[in-house]
Amino acid sequence: MRRTPRCVNPKRKPARLRPVYLAAAGLAVLVAAGDDAGARSGERSIESIETRSASEPLMAIVSLRNQRITVYDAKGWILRAPVSSGTKGRETPAGIFSVIQKVEEHYSNLYDDAFMPHMQRITWSGIALHGGVLPGRPASHGCIRLPFEFAGRLFDATAMGMRVIVAPTDVAPVEFAHPVPFQAKPGAGVMAAARTAEAQEAARKAAEARLAAGTALREATQARAPVRAAENLKRRAEAQLAAAETKLGAGISAEAKEQAEDAKAQAVAKIAELQLQWDVANVDLQQRLDAVTSSREAAAAAEAARVAAAEAVREIARELQPVSVLISRKTQRLYVRQAFMPILESPVTIADPDRPIGTHVFTAIERATDDAKVRWSVVSLAGGRSPNATVEPRDRARGSSGRDVEPVPTDPDSAKAALGRIAIPQDVLDRIGNITPRSSLIVTDEALSSETGKGTEFVVLLSGEPQGGIKNRRRYARPRSLPFWHSPFGSPFTW
Repeated sequence: MRRTPRCVNPKRKPARLRPVYLAAAGLAVLVAAGDDAGARSGERSIESIETRSASEPLMAIVSLRNQRITVYDAKGWILRAPVSSGTKGRETPAGIFSVIQKVEEHYSNLYDDAFMPHMQRITWSGIALHGGVLPGRPASHGCIRLPFEFAGRLFDATAMGMRVIVAPTDVAPVEFAHPVPFQAKPGAGVMAAARTAEAQEAARKAAEARLAAGTALREATQARAPVRAAENLKRRAEAQLAAAETKLGAGISAEAKEQAEDAKAQAVAKIAELQLQWDVANVDLQQRLDAVTSSREAAAAAEAARVAAAEAVREIARELQPVSVLISRKTQRLYVRQAFMPILESPVTIADPDRPIGTHVFTAIERATDDAKVRWSVVSLAGGRSPNATVEPRDRARGSSGRDVEPVPTDPDSAKAALGRIAIPQDVLDRIGNITPRSSLIVTDEALSSETGKGTEFVVLLSGEPQGGIKNRRRYARPRSLPFWHSPFGSPFTW
């Protein structure tokens, strides 16, 4: 049975009318092609690196100025396409987000059930990536519209938790050689493999114990048959003995009395024989019943060992999930999240706390040859304009200009300087979980956004950038009946 997303209002418009939206979307494309021919003439097609497939971790960077999205993996950019962000007054907020919900066929609960295919939500207030019409300029109510084909490709490639950075300009991550204070725990991978092997062995033993218990029960059931047969035959022989004794007590002839004596003797002998058979069968039955008890106890112990081993695997799997750390200059605190859940918060010391530190996103991209080392990349965002600065309009011309300009690589020196100003207590470093690929460290001047909450990664908004697309939205009610996170041994991040 197909689950209907809670954001859909089935009473508003019957499902049979939704093809009208598709037709309207097609019409909108034709109208946009006529009205915005000048803007669309410079629109680039989707670009991709066809010589390799995308590898983890994926990161999407949206440039508001260039109206472009670029998807990076551990080796560089892999996909690129034009976008259409929020219009003036409903601007897509610049900041740091992650995918917190994926719905392949989504209809807006805010804008007249509008069709938003391959929707990937990045805030619960309604900002999302989705397929839509691109007129060549900012045109949405705050979402990031993608070309329909590209939206489908991106939807298939991404997983819940993928980092999405919305930048005022176009920036690119660079490999960061300076040591980040968090690293992988040595031997974590070996320990995970050992725990997994132990869990598999425990599961095998539990299955064998259950099979043995079932076999013992069947054998005990079969052993009851000889006991019951002996009991029935003995009961019949006892009845014959009673009949013979009754006959002997009556006034009968000598011949009849002799026959009754013979019948009594035969009945007594039969009873003795059946009693021996019953004793033997009953001993065998008792042994079978004892085997059932023993096998059930062994099965219970094996099941307890299986449960304990499975929990150990789940625990180490949780420890191996990507860890997100955020350090805020504004609050002078460090926050840690894992699997969309807060796990640690602590004060930190930032040198010269009144001087801006910038916003930097460090991402663990892959392990080095040493199990205890991971490689890192960094993306630095501009600190934003002052609140009194004039916001440059992103009109049609500006929306289509600069799309062929390559993203500006991050200056690693500024990121290095930011890390150099931060002092983290050693006990806090010891409490932070194992760092694996896709783990991240965010250093920022900003405080946590109120969008950070249940079922989210860290959300950071650049305070010096327009945020109309998020300020003018009512908060979307997250479906409470659906889990945030599935076990890594099932389908990851599924709704």
